[in-house]
Amino acid sequence: MQHSGYQEELKRSLTLGDLLIYGVIFMVPIAPFGIFGYVASSSKGLVPLVYLIGMTGMLFTALSYARLAEVFPVAGSVYSYAQRGINEHIGFFAGWLILLDYILIPPLLYLVSATALHTMLPIIPKVAWLIVFVLINTVINILGIEITAKTNKVIVAVEISVLLIFLLVGFTAVNVHINGAHFSLKPFIAKEEFDLSLLMNAASIAVLSFLGFDSISTLTEEVKGERTAAGKIVGKAIILTIPIIGSLFILQTWVASLIVPDYTSFQDLSGAFYEIAQIAGGNWLRGLCSVATALAWGIANALVAQAAISRILFSMARDRKLPAILALIHPKYKTPYVSTLLVAFITLVIMMGGIRIDDLASLINFGALSAFLILHVTVINHFIIRKKSRDYFNHLFLPIVGLLIIGYVWMSLGFLARELGFVWISIGLFYMIIMKLLGKKGFKSEEY
Repeated sequence: MQHSGYQEELKRSLTLGDLLIYGVIFMVPIAPFGIFGYVASSSKGLVPLVYLIGMTGMLFTALSYARLAEVFPVAGSVYSYAQRGINEHIGFFAGWLILLDYILIPPLLYLVSATALHTMLPIIPKVAWLIVFVLINTVINILGIEITAKTNKVIVAVEISVLLIFLLVGFTAVNVHINGAHFSLKPFIAKEEFDLSLLMNAASIAVLSFLGFDSISTLTEEVKGERTAAGKIVGKAIILTIPIIGSLFILQTWVASLIVPDYTSFQDLSGAFYEIAQIAGGNWLRGLCSVATALAWGIANALVAQAAISRILFSMARDRKLPAILALIHPKYKTPYVSTLLVAFITLVIMMGGIRIDDLASLINFGALSAFLILHVTVINHFIIRKKSRDYFNHLFLPIVGLLIIGYVWMSLGFLARELGFVWISIGLFYMIIMKLLGKKGFKSEEY
């Protein structure tokens, strides 16, 4: 990787198929199972329409990721892109924001999963589930990205199987009019329920399901082939992942909305989807969907989340913007093991701190959406302003559309999320100033 100024350290072993599975796993094919009730309540039942809006916004963001992955084929995601496409200071803040996203995702996933399993098996303490999940994922990630990829393939097969079972039972339930269900496009086009501000507020919740497609870019230095080809493969994987997972989200939420069209009837918003599963197929389907959600979030999703954040920490440490120890690579497994262990430790601390699930989700969305805004600006700055590109459609029009959509969703975030998010930004600013005063190399002006 002479062009990027880095020595080749990570093992190149991943294919396009591995990246697609990685992205799909991170977003979780059955992600709406866990938040369906909240999205339904916020959108007045127009859940599939909300996911269609979310998919559209994320697709424009995916296009910006793909453009930058091709010209900057290095690990680090939006941090590396903004650093090279704008400047090192904006890059640091992009990385700082995406850290807020990624570093809080594992605790959120573990808490949701542990809570679900503890409800089913109250004899086992919730903390026991938390520790088990962290240990399993940390060990797998240290052993190597190939082990992670193989584990992903097994888990995604299980998730897809559960989803297909739900869809089969669900379509049958609608066809025989269980609970008065019938096929209709009302969940997409109900005029009496349509309210753009409410839909965008709901989208700010549903976007949590899409977060993770960008994690594919953190694996650029572990993709088979030479540097330029690897960047193109990453870009292709990012673009393909959104419509694949988005279609699954829309289909399952449409079927669920048909079975129970009255979003005000749910006894508990956190368990709304499981109520629907019980109506459609009985207790066995409710139990299957509950366990599948717990394992998908607690093992599959958290596994790739930990892999992604450890590589962002590795990339920032390699650039001297975080302690150098985080850039250490395991001599045998060729993985950033110190960063992986740090993520595990931080996850345990956050989980033991008693932070609420909804607060975690809000902060995650603030970090991700804010970083996405910087990403779109990076495309415009690098290609149009710096490189004088005449491809205005790909390098100006599409990023501006993405910027407007993500900006609208960002404005729909709750006050608490934005307040705590700006506290995080202030901490990052203070850290950067201290590092510059100390003369740290990574905070001195450099050309990329």
